[in-house]
Amino acid sequence: QVQLVESGGGLVQAGGSLRLSCAASGRTFSSSTMGWFRQAPGKERVFVAGISRSGIITDYADSVKGRFTISRDNAKNTVYLQMNSLKPEDTAIYYCAADFRSLSDLARATERAYDYWGQGTQVTVSS
Repeated sequence: QVQLVESGGGLVQAGGSLRLSCAASGRTFSSSTMGWFRQAPGKERVFVAGISRSGIITDYADSVKGRFTISRDNAKNTVYLQMNSLKPEDTAIYYCAADFRSLSDLARATERAYDYWGQGTQVTVSS
């Protein structure tokens, strides 16, 4: 059974930074494509960032390009989301997701590509 546990969320002022972590267990982490999604109050969950198995290929939503960085440490079974220059509109619950079905080294931006999800961590950015 795969478990994904997010951490690192919290309250930060606009312009500040946070680093989210997602620790995975239960399957070979290096075989997974990983992603971060977020859901703001009253809105649908949307893609934020994705990273391929090797970590070489990344993809970002336009709204976070240049501010957020996704990375992974396969030795630690962990994926990270470094968030800089945070804005109030970044306020949301952030979810980590894993795809173990894909055989290619690609980043994926669609929810249906992922088969495991964490419980989420709240990020609140005050103005």
